[in-house]
Amino acid sequence: MRIHNKSKSKSKSILDFIKKEKVVTSSEIASYLEVSWNTAEKYLLELLIEGKIVRIKKTGVNLWLIK
Repeated sequence: MRIHNKSKSKSKSILDFIKKEKVVTSSEIASYLEVSWNTAEKYLLELLIEGKIVRIKKTGVNLWLIK
């Protein structure tokens, strides 16, 4: 249960950050959360699956925005 709550608070932080910045990269999220790029990408993909954010794939970068 603890992991789920931690993931929920990270998700809220990510959503708040994206709302403020409008469009962000996976690297920006990783830096903001002070986690690795892979961990940030995992959180972002979870939000994508939940339908809360949208991914735009550009060459060499993923852009994320609120749906």
